[in-house]
Amino acid sequence: MSDIINSLLNVSAKSLLRLPRPVKRFLVIVVDVCFCILATWIAFYLRLEEFVRLNNELARPVFLTVILAVPIFATTGLYREIFRYSGWPAVLAVGRAIVLYGLIYASVVMAIGLDGTPRSIGMIQPLLLFFFVAGSRVLARYFLGSDFSNNPRKDKVPRALIYGAGSAGRQLANALTAGHEIRAVGFLDDDDRLHGHVLNDQPIFSPSDLGDLIESKGVTHVLMAIPSASRRRRNEILKQLSRHHLAVRTLPSLIDLARGRVTTSDLRELDIDDLLGREAVAPNHILLAKNISTRVVLVTGAGGSIGSELCRQIITLKPEKLLLVDISEFALYAIHSELEGHREASGDRNAARIVPFLASVQDEERMREIMDTWLPQTIYHTAAYKHVPLVEHNPAEGVKNNVIGTLTTAKVAIEKGVSDFVLISTDKAVRPTNVMGASKRLAELCLQALWAQQTKQTMNKGSVAFQSGEPTQVIKTKLSMVRFGNVLDSSGSVIPKFRKQIRDGGPVTVTHPEITRYFMTIPEAAQLVIQAGAMAKGGDVFVLDMGETVKIADLARRMVELSGLSVRDEAEPDGDIEIVITGLRPGEKLYEELLLGDDPQPTVHPKIQRAQDPFIPWHELEVELETLKILLSHNNVEVILTILEKLVVGYQPSDEVVDWVFSEQIRQSNYIDELKTLPPGSSPHQTS
Repeated sequence: MSDIINSLLNVSAKSLLRLPRPVKRFLVIVVDVCFCILATWIAFYLRLEEFVRLNNELARPVFLTVILAVPIFATTGLYREIFRYSGWPAVLAVGRAIVLYGLIYASVVMAIGLDGTPRSIGMIQPLLLFFFVAGSRVLARYFLGSDFSNNPRKDKVPRALIYGAGSAGRQLANALTAGHEIRAVGFLDDDDRLHGHVLNDQPIFSPSDLGDLIESKGVTHVLMAIPSASRRRRNEILKQLSRHHLAVRTLPSLIDLARGRVTTSDLRELDIDDLLGREAVAPNHILLAKNISTRVVLVTGAGGSIGSELCRQIITLKPEKLLLVDISEFALYAIHSELEGHREASGDRNAARIVPFLASVQDEERMREIMDTWLPQTIYHTAAYKHVPLVEHNPAEGVKNNVIGTLTTAKVAIEKGVSDFVLISTDKAVRPTNVMGASKRLAELCLQALWAQQTKQTMNKGSVAFQSGEPTQVIKTKLSMVRFGNVLDSSGSVIPKFRKQIRDGGPVTVTHPEITRYFMTIPEAAQLVIQAGAMAKGGDVFVLDMGETVKIADLARRMVELSGLSVRDEAEPDGDIEIVITGLRPGEKLYEELLLGDDPQPTVHPKIQRAQDPFIPWHELEVELETLKILLSHNNVEVILTILEKLVVGYQPSDEVVDWVFSEQIRQSNYIDELKTLPPGSSPHQTS
């Protein structure tokens, strides 16, 4: 019977919700008029202790309450409320409207007086009207809101505890009440003074009670609503939660939440940056603006992970123009559209012009054409092939893009008098075991040598150079490099890969049980790149403080556990997700380093150091680079790797060449040689 009643009420609620808004507003006004009449009638009963007939005796006080209440309610916004989403704020709004109404109503009834109306009615009637109107809003929230009409089977909805009973937690609880994806059943908070109290009709518990709450309340999720907590504190909480196999979601930082109210859409999957336990240092705004503000800035690889984030941050620093260069049409379109959208939304007529260029950094004429026309003053060179296994299987292309592309762009920048050129490098450039790392280190060597050569030429010529007999100031392009480790959620990163594998039910694949990596968020890395470039004196190799290394196998386990699942292993053979060790890929290292030497120099920024790395003089390096270009044009992989090993200190290539083209050519060559040694009519696969 109760199911039938619930079904009928649910249909009625949905029918009301489908009515046009003017009709719904008219119905609410009619209901409030009825409440005015009812409140007046009951007020007379309470005063006279007998029911008064609805006749002329009640006409004047009823007329007075209606002509006062409806305009006041409309003016104070009560008829603009969406009742199914209203809560305590709606009750408070009713209270404010009734106070204004009560003052006027009481003044007329008690001070002026109405024939046949006791003066005490002026106090009793507004109180009754408040309870009727406020109560109707609360009932409407239940009847029309998700507590009833949108979620009649709420017992089947995932149950969650909100960690944090502060402002963000309260707003999140309100947002969850308005939706039906997750049902909040209480709060967790570290403050023991709050334990046992009730907030938004939800009890507040101690985190130590979590194990019992999972059983008693059927909790499946924990929603982290502590945006002001430090990363270290969040990491401690996550370690505690990981023991309970609950799905954990989190709200973004206070900076992200400053844009508006908290909603359920703000909840996101747990990211690795929540697990790092390292605090980002506030940026130095003088350094951020130094090489960007009012300048023409060019970013190569603008559509990549680091390049696109650099563009987002550069555009906020008010450059004169921002030039986007990328070889990928889609990547360039995506970042250009995003930046133009923000530019139009800001309404700033003086916002920087954003110009996209399809170009390869290896194309000297195209890069010269762009720089000659647009005269950039600062260049951030992020264009590179960075996926270790892919570059290992295509070494010639990796070296062309990472070395020759960097050299070409830097030489054109020097030719065109660009003031600052910053190369985004990698920790894999230090004692590399793969072509990608070796190519990035060789790109660093090119810039170091070019800077030294510029300095030497300037010293030889003095402070001025002569063109057409006229003295001109020598402009040196400050060439610098910024070296750092993995950034989170970049293309090819292990984090989105693990997340997808967990969603697909596993297994989660790790190449080695002891492999470790440095991690940093993309926005923090981009900020530090800009600040490091601003400190450059020329030839600098900057190293970013990446914090502590993260063991990838431990990261995989924690991501599984904080998704509400368990790891299947010998200790728990019935677990949900298995972690499989697949073996190191070609060129992959167990651990990464950031420094070649042992004596890094501090800078004014606590997260940026200046490395003291050796380099090869330009007159020696130039000869090797010319040889390398010839070898690249013929895809002579074995000799290319030999040149890299000669130039890059610590490079230890794999014994086996895994270039796809080279390997297939060798296989086909061996096949032909085998055919030549066989008798006519025989097959090389036949055995005697």
